[in-house]
Amino acid sequence: MKKWFSSAVVAGMALLVFAGCGGGDEKTNEAGGGAVDVEVWLTPQWKGVMDAAEDGADYDSFFKEAAKRYKEENPDVNINVQVIPGEQRSDKLSVAIQTKTLPDIFFDSSFALSEYAHMGVLTPLDDIIDDETKSDIPASIWENVQINDQTYFYPFGHNPGTLAYNADMFKAAGLEEYIAGEHEIATWNVADFEKILTALKEHNDKVSPFGLYAKNNQGDTWNLTYMRMFGNKFFDEEGNIIVNEDNGVQALSYINDLRKKGLTTSGPESLTSNDVNAMFQNQQTAVNFTNAVLFSGIQKDMEDGKVNKFDMRLANIPSETDPLSFTYVTSSVVFNTGDDAKMQAAKDFVKFYSTDPELVKASKNTLPVRESVSKELAGELPYLEAYNKNAPYIINFSNNTPGYAELRNAFFPELQAVFTDAKTPKEGLDNFTEQGNRIIENNKKKSVIESGK
Repeated sequence: MKKWFSSAVVAGMALLVFAGCGGGDEKTNEAGGGAVDVEVWLTPQWKGVMDAAEDGADYDSFFKEAAKRYKEENPDVNINVQVIPGEQRSDKLSVAIQTKTLPDIFFDSSFALSEYAHMGVLTPLDDIIDDETKSDIPASIWENVQINDQTYFYPFGHNPGTLAYNADMFKAAGLEEYIAGEHEIATWNVADFEKILTALKEHNDKVSPFGLYAKNNQGDTWNLTYMRMFGNKFFDEEGNIIVNEDNGVQALSYINDLRKKGLTTSGPESLTSNDVNAMFQNQQTAVNFTNAVLFSGIQKDMEDGKVNKFDMRLANIPSETDPLSFTYVTSSVVFNTGDDAKMQAAKDFVKFYSTDPELVKASKNTLPVRESVSKELAGELPYLEAYNKNAPYIINFSNNTPGYAELRNAFFPELQAVFTDAKTPKEGLDNFTEQGNRIIENNKKKSVIESGK
């Protein structure tokens, strides 16, 4: 399947950027002298090298420790680390592109960085990925980090998205048969799901059975996945949107019917993902979206007394076909700065911390992508086995599509129109499909990868 992903806000600069950043005019560290300086940017991921309980633990701790170890073997390479707030990522990289001051490495979720591959400012990393690494990481992860069979993102960890549910509320409503083991992921079909939500509502109408939201594009990965509940693939083999086919309309109609029956949070068009996540923690909803990091964060808040304790467990997104899950893959990219020495040093550093037997254990702060690390750390990560069993059901939610940021912004207004009864599910998805395919076509033309420019 073709994998495309971009942002029209910056993709239109593709040719200019490619010429300016990748043309090879600025080779400040050519072989023959001097140290090489490598600039690493990352958005906040986890604190500490291995654990947030370490003294002085911060978001840059892992990379500073990796840099220290790397410099012991490579004294002529200086590694500088800078943490960039997630909301500033796009603006800072846009300025860096225009001023030719790009970092050498960026560490973040791969879907958040894919647009830069289409712009032509990332260099493929296949030359530093050996056969052992290829076989140690599942195919579903590789699918998320490759575009047209080239690897632009070196996977380090991942953060699976599922649902969470309040098992205490399930027990009170007589729903024990739908509760999976403490460290398992429950699988329900769509009929099960409606039965569950109905029973929860009948038992306690002061609690919203299901946390639904559509105020903006944040957390929309779950909303996008709900459209697949009846087997819709969202994208066809050519990368075009097909969510308005009958099974996609059936999925949105199902979600909207749950809303009309009072089985979701009321007024989802005015709620953000943060709103409903807070409601779930305060036991105002029974079933909610979650990912591995959010889930463990709530558990930690329970332990620390910040959140009242309840029996919180995991479930796949309900489906009439295979269970539905997705993941955010935390990865490294290397920018094509035109400086061969810096690019080579950057690639070497990425390979170092992504393969070092000790450093790769830090992936436990999300979840390890490496099967070898999973086996070694299984005793420390009680949910790891369940997540690993779920790996075959992980979808590539973005399809690495050019213009994906625009697609996100086009999708939630259609949900809002449906949730306010301004449009039918069919009308909303027809409009989104028309807009979305126009966005994809425009951005395919601008993509350096797709256009071959």
